[in-house]
Amino acid sequence: MKFTVLTLFPDIVRAYFDSSIMAKAVEKGIIAYDLVNIRDFATDKHRTCDDGTYGGGAGQLMMPVPLGNALDSVSASRKYVIYVTPGGKPLTQTMAQELSHKDELVFICGRYEGIDQRIIDSYVDAEISIGDYVMSSGEVAATVVIDTVYRLVDGVISHESLEEESYCDGLLEYPQYTRPEEYKGMKVPDVLLSGNHEEIRKWRLRKRLMKTLAYRPDLIAASREKGLLSEEAEKMIEEIAEIAFLKSQKKRHKKARKSQSEC
Repeated sequence: MKFTVLTLFPDIVRAYFDSSIMAKAVEKGIIAYDLVNIRDFATDKHRTCDDGTYGGGAGQLMMPVPLGNALDSVSASRKYVIYVTPGGKPLTQTMAQELSHKDELVFICGRYEGIDQRIIDSYVDAEISIGDYVMSSGEVAATVVIDTVYRLVDGVISHESLEEESYCDGLLEYPQYTRPEEYKGMKVPDVLLSGNHEEIRKWRLRKRLMKTLAYRPDLIAASREKGLLSEEAEKMIEEIAEIAFLKSQKKRHKKARKSQSEC
């Protein structure tokens, strides 16, 4: 798979491709990349790539001519072009999986107030948001998307490592532990030391359900709609809910007794 990144600051992105697992994937030939400096396609001696906006308003906007020329240089009209912007569709694991099957992705890294709408209308296939916030660096946002996608490409990371990650089947990931067995008085759960793989599987599923119910109950609802939850998982959810209800009742009674004793 190839990632082509159009940017005003290629060194920001280059550091990412030259590090860690990505660097190994590039070395193995699984991943390829090309960094295109948009300033190389500016038409004046100052290499100007931004200007004020028509209609007024604060800030500068990336000009269409240099950016369009840069896109043409990589034959972007025949490739899948992504513009990372707060106004795009939210990035999801499902979206990342779909993108991981593309042969090449071309990223436009915005700066300032963004890019001219005519570039979006002419070249962009997908506008993607990495969250409900605004960043000054389109390079950082683009690398977030790239990092989410490239690790799903065959050969980058083992399938076993990907199978039980957060969001892979609509649930968050279970807690994990490594050596030592005891740290600051906290011990690794006995079940993980038991060697009983079936009990470990059940423990991990329960923990995934507990965390998802606590932090992202919307994912549980979505998994139910898609039919992703097994009968075992549904039964565990009932048990978790019952235990939570009993705890809340106990807490309420304790609080009531305390109030009565203070009267």
